[in-house]
Amino acid sequence: MNTKVQHQTCLLLGSNIEPGSNLTRSFNLLQEHMTILQTSSVWESEAIGSDGPNFLNAAVLAMTTFDAEDLKIAVLRPLEAQLGRVRTKDKNAARTIDVDIIVFDQVLVDDSLWQYAHVAVPVSEILPEFHSETGNSLKDFVLDGGLKAPLKLRDDLSTYPFSTIFVQPRC
Repeated sequence: MNTKVQHQTCLLLGSNIEPGSNLTRSFNLLQEHMTILQTSSVWESEAIGSDGPNFLNAAVLAMTTFDAEDLKIAVLRPLEAQLGRVRTKDKNAARTIDVDIIVFDQVLVDDSLWQYAHVAVPVSEILPEFHSETGNSLKDFVLDGGLKAPLKLRDDLSTYPFSTIFVQPRC
């Protein structure tokens, strides 16, 4: 019997070009390549490093048979291209969609989790007990107001089965 190894991954999706439709399209396309276990609420934040329009962000917890590098190359980059993502030298440029691996098999892949509210808040909804190197849970880190960027919960865009731990972080 040929059984493929299943990996758990937490992805962060962000968009500030037609963000409502591009997040929804991204969720639907991801479902073609992995099993989505849970999604966060949709959160709105100001663009960082540019004067572009506000971003919408959401986190996805999923199971996949791809390892992290293959997931990025075979699924995430093609998905971004399919939705019109154009990569430029400006890493803060407006984009139709950005999909980043934040946690893979319980290992932190992207340090921005502990640096930016637009990453920490959505991820904390689906991985509240994920711990930092110092032992703090992500949920407690967010609730303690460790990040000072304003976020707005976008209930009007929550079209998936979301589970909210809290209403709004203290900013």
